[in-house]
Amino acid sequence: MEKNEVKNCFKSGIKDSGAGKKHKGLVIKKPDDALAKRYLEKAKKNLELCELYKNNGFEYMIPEAWYYTLYYCALAILSKFGVESRNQRCTASFLKYIKDKGLIDYNEEFISRIMVYADKEEISDVDEREEARYGPYIESEEVSRQYSRRIEICRQAISEAEELVYLDKELKVPEELLQ
Repeated sequence: MEKNEVKNCFKSGIKDSGAGKKHKGLVIKKPDDALAKRYLEKAKKNLELCELYKNNGFEYMIPEAWYYTLYYCALAILSKFGVESRNQRCTASFLKYIKDKGLIDYNEEFISRIMVYADKEEISDVDEREEARYGPYIESEEVSRQYSRRIEICRQAISEAEELVYLDKELKVPEELLQ
C-alpha cells in the first residue's frame, strides 16, 4: 500500500478536524482497547443478523451484513492503534499498510474485501453491498450459494481481529505516516 495514500488520509483528517468539520479521513486518538472490544461485539451481533435475514426472506440484506462484519473488525483494529476513521477507503488503506509493514498478522483477504476500488474492473464486498442495497432483487441464488463460505470468512476475521485486540501490547501508528 502506498504510504502517501495513507498519509493523505491523516492529513485530510487533521485538516477537517482543525477546521471544525467532521473529518473524512483518519485521526490519531488514544488507543482504546474497550472501544476495540465493543467493535468486535458489534461484528458478532452483525453476523447474527445474517441468519435472521436468511430465515426471514431478507437475502438482499446479507451482503451488507457480511461487509459490515468485516468493517467492524477493521475498526476494532484501528481502535487498538488509536486511529479513528470516517472513510472506508482510508480504513482499508491503513490496514493494508500496517499489514505490509508486518505490524499485524491479519488475512489479506479480509482487507481486500473492504477495499474501495476506483477502477470498475476491481470488485470488492463494497460493490456487492451496494448492489444488494440499491439493486432490485430480494432473493439471490448467489447469496445462497456463498452463504456458508462467507459466514466462515466473517468468523475467521472476527477471530483474527480478536487476537490483535486482546494482545497485551501497545500497537503504534508508524511515525512515517504522521510526518
